[in-house]
Order: sequence, then structure tokens, then C-alpha cells
Amino acid sequence: MRFAVTLIFLPFSLLAQQQPFDVLITGARVVDGAGNPYFYADIGVRGDSIAAIGLLGSHATKVRIDARGFTLTPGFIDTHNHSDRDIFQEPTAKAFLYQGVTTLIGAPDGSSPIPLKPAMDKLNALKMSVNMALCVGHGSVRRAVLNMENRPPSPVELDKMKAITRQAMLDGAIGLSTGLFYTPANFAKTEEVIEIAKVVGEYGGFHVSHIRDEGNFILDSVRETIRIGEEGGLPTQITHHKIGGKANYGKSSDTLRMIDEARSRGVDATVDQYPYTASHTSLGAALLPQWAFGGGASALKERLSAPEQRSRIKAEIVRRIENERGGGDPKNIVLTNCSFDRTLERKSLSAILAERGKQPTMDNAAELAMEIQLKGGCSAVFHWIHENDIERILKYPWTMVASDGSLTMAHPRSYGTFARVLARYVRERKVIPFEDAIRKMSGLPAQRTRLYDRGLIRVGMKADLVILDPNKVEDKATFDKPAELAVGVRDVLVNGKIAMRNGKETEERPGRLLYGPGYEGK
Repeated sequence: MRFAVTLIFLPFSLLAQQQPFDVLITGARVVDGAGNPYFYADIGVRGDSIAAIGLLGSHATKVRIDARGFTLTPGFIDTHNHSDRDIFQEPTAKAFLYQGVTTLIGAPDGSSPIPLKPAMDKLNALKMSVNMALCVGHGSVRRAVLNMENRPPSPVELDKMKAITRQAMLDGAIGLSTGLFYTPANFAKTEEVIEIAKVVGEYGGFHVSHIRDEGNFILDSVRETIRIGEEGGLPTQITHHKIGGKANYGKSSDTLRMIDEARSRGVDATVDQYPYTASHTSLGAALLPQWAFGGGASALKERLSAPEQRSRIKAEIVRRIENERGGGDPKNIVLTNCSFDRTLERKSLSAILAERGKQPTMDNAAELAMEIQLKGGCSAVFHWIHENDIERILKYPWTMVASDGSLTMAHPRSYGTFARVLARYVRERKVIPFEDAIRKMSGLPAQRTRLYDRGLIRVGMKADLVILDPNKVEDKATFDKPAELAVGVRDVLVNGKIAMRNGKETEERPGRLLYGPGYEGK
């Protein structure tokens, strides 16, 4: 026997009037994160979600925020962030919160905890101000099976790598990060990465890559990243896309054309970018050839002690200083984070050579780089990118903004990326419109990471919200003072709670650990 059931649906606006909002934001100029023109509206928040949008000023609410004269946007999503370790020392994540960032995607560049679950559990227990999700890192998976060996995996070893990756996706990884520029991932053939990517694709994840080379072999590296997505069956992203080295300036026209061609045949390929003409990474990883690290630190030391191999390594360092990372001059490489000798920090290779009474030649700079690596290594800032390529990449429709930063990094991109885009490239240089910049910081990265309940201002979406002054938002961090907080963001809501009010972080810690689509706990 069948029973007829009559369902009565009440208008959502009527339901919304039946109880007070937890937070009501009134009089805001709303930029919705989808690239649409702004509009004026009030936003009612109940629990962790947006409950209503409209003329709501007379509605009862527990907390009322007057946003007249300000712009309301979705919270920004940083798709490349290294704070998954140092957030335990600074759970407010002030560097990013003050820019309006409400979600961090951690474990980039192919480096993640293995196994992933203990790290996820630890983050889940942390009271933090922002949301965080983690990738599974191909380089870490490879190292867990092959250590630092420079060889292809056997079929059995590849199956072990796939099993580790599969478990990470079940544990909640949001996608696969690769760092094919770094060892040991650099030892992997493309086919190996594709097989790992297929596992991630099965669980709804995406692929984001620090590509194999951002200098003279940039086109081959972009082609490889597209291939990983195309044959791996998952969305693929070139992270912190840049064109390095004078001989390569302008090649962003070619790389973006390649991405367009891939998209036209159905490959979901995108890029992200930070708005600086200098990068930051390990001095050894940037200047020494990757093959020199095969077998680990002891093997590198042996190679640097063998005259023939040392000569080969030195020649490659000279080439990279002259044609790539050094921008043609040792003065363009500035050391940071030198734990074995803090006096070297914030000095260029040229300045250190001058202090030692040596000429800043390529040969002398290469010798210095090898000496530093043998003593434990340093990080460094590399000035080797052209402004024209930055602007061309930023204009590209499928580029999103990402910091590649952390809470302890000695590069202004950690404290300034999102504010700098809005101040320099929107307000001052008018490279892109404000609404499109917000889309590149919220709606587009939410779509890429498949965080479909965030990134847009819509009823039912999570209330990750930012109230800012477009005329005052600005980055203050510089290469000399990289830890200066951005200004211009007044209020930030994370999961419906106020994490920042009137330009200061609150005692609330409303951030959450976000799980990927393959999470078996869902």
C-alpha cells in the first residue's frame, strides 16, 4: 500500500526570521567570490553557515557588525602553504589571518607526514584560528619506500607507494602534492608520478606541483605537469608559477598557451602564483644538481671530495647562478635561515665574498655555495623573476593567488601575498579588477580544492567571511622586514565565529581541519 505524503515548503526568508542570527553584518558592499559585480546587502550568519542574504537590518541578532563603507568577501583560500608544522607555535596564524586568509592547504611541494593520520589527528585537536587541509606528498611517499635512492621503483615498491597514497586519501588528504624539483622526487620518472596520481584521482583528489624546472626547461616541465593530470585522470595545477632567468623572460606567453590548449581538450589544468620577483628555497636545492644528492648527505660529501665530480657540480652551480636562480649575478642570492652561522643571514653571496676579500665571480660564488652546503646549508632568496611575467600570469583567468609561505619564512610572501595583490596589482597598477582578484583568492581555489561549501557568499555556505577596506588594504612586509603584518582587513569570520575584530585577533579559535573527498570518516 502506498501513502500520499504532502510536503509543505516555507520560504527560506520566512524560516530565517523565526530565530535571531548569531552574527548579522549590515550595509556591506558584497563581492561574492564568483567574479560577479558587487552588490549591497546584509548577511545573516547562524551557526557556522550563511543563513540569509538581503535586507536584514531589523532582524534580531546576538552580534551586529556595521560594515557600511567596507567590502565583504569570502575568506581567502591559500592553496600552497607551509604552516602545517609551525601553526602549533602560532595557532592564530596571524601572518595570514591579517590578510583575510581563512583556509590553508598544507603539505605542498611533495612533502608531507607519512603516515598522514597522526598529523591529521594532531591538527584536528589544535584550537587554531584558520582552517587547514593537508595534501599527501609524492616525495615523502617515495622516500618512505626508496629512501634517497636515484632509481625507478620495482613493481612491488610502486605498489607500496600506491598503498601509502591510498591510505593517506582515506585518512583525509585533500590531494597530491609533488615537488619534482626536489630530491628524492626529482629521481622519479613521469610514469611513476602518473601511477600515484591515478590513486589520488580515484578518491576525488587533485594534483598540485612544484614543477621539475622553472628556468631553462620550463616548457618541458609545464608539459609534464599537464601530462600527469591528463593521464592520471585528475585536476592538475602548476604551483607558484613563475618564469626564472633572463633568457626565459616572456615565456609565460608559451606556458599559458599550453595550459589553454590542454583545457580545450578537457584537461582541468590551472596555476597559482605569488606576486614577487624573488623566490625562496634551500640554497642547495636551488644551486646544486639534483643528482648530487642521490644517496643522501654522506654521498654528497663524498662527491664534493672527488675532484671530477666536484668539478661537475661546480659547473652546474655556475650555470644556475649565471642563467637561472642567480639572475646573472651572485648579489641576487641572499641567504636566510643559516642555523650553523647566523651572521650570514640577510647577506648576499657577493657580500660574503667581499667580507672575505674575494671577488664576486661565478667561480667564487660556486665555491662558497658548496662550502655552505657542507656546513649544513641555508635557505636563500633568489631575485630572478621579471615583473612582466608576474602580471601576465596574474591576468590569466585560471590563475589563483597562493603564498607559498609559512609563519616563520624569511620572505615577505608569507605576510603580504594577498594584500599585495589587492594593493599593488588591483588598486595601483590596475592589472585585474577587484572582483576578479577576490575570485582568484576564494571561489576559484575552493573549486580547485573541491571545498564546495566555501569560497562563495551564498546561503548555506560556510561563513568564512572577510570585511576589508579596498582603499587601505596593503602589504607591509619587505625583504628587509619580512614579518610585518598587512593592514586594511578589519574583521574575519571563520566558520561563523569572529576570529578577528577591528583589526585584532580575538580569543576565538574557530578553525577546523578540513578533510578531502576520499576521507573514510565521512
